[in-house]
Amino acid sequence: MKSVLKTVGIQTKKDTEMINITELVKKTAESSGITSGVVYITTMHTTTAITVNEGLPDLEDDITEMLFRLVPAGLNYRHARFLHSDGQMAVNAPSHLRGALLGMQTVFPMHEGKMVTGGRQTIYFVELDGPLYRELMIHVIGE
Repeated sequence: MKSVLKTVGIQTKKDTEMINITELVKKTAESSGITSGVVYITTMHTTTAITVNEGLPDLEDDITEMLFRLVPAGLNYRHARFLHSDGQMAVNAPSHLRGALLGMQTVFPMHEGKMVTGGRQTIYFVELDGPLYRELMIHVIGE
């Protein structure tokens, strides 16, 4: 069994944004030399997410607006407190909760050297507390 792990850096531009990483992931997976296996895509941050949906701007806006409705800013979250470990106030509880709703990872199969996705599936890296420099991992495992 072979394992290929690649770290990818992303500089986000907005507080909240959905970044299409589908082609990046496919190219990385297909250049791994693995023909049969799985591709894991994982964010390394608790205020970002990885999600899959149809790649349409109106759906991107709908997903973002849904997150704002489900986890509104300005509520009295317990996380809004002084964090001794950081030496400052935590003000990003909504970002953490939105990330928990979307999730941190997705997985796709590899077959005959190609990553298998549905015809309309788009892989998104979702920034929820930016703009910041972020990292994600693409891990291809197989033969």
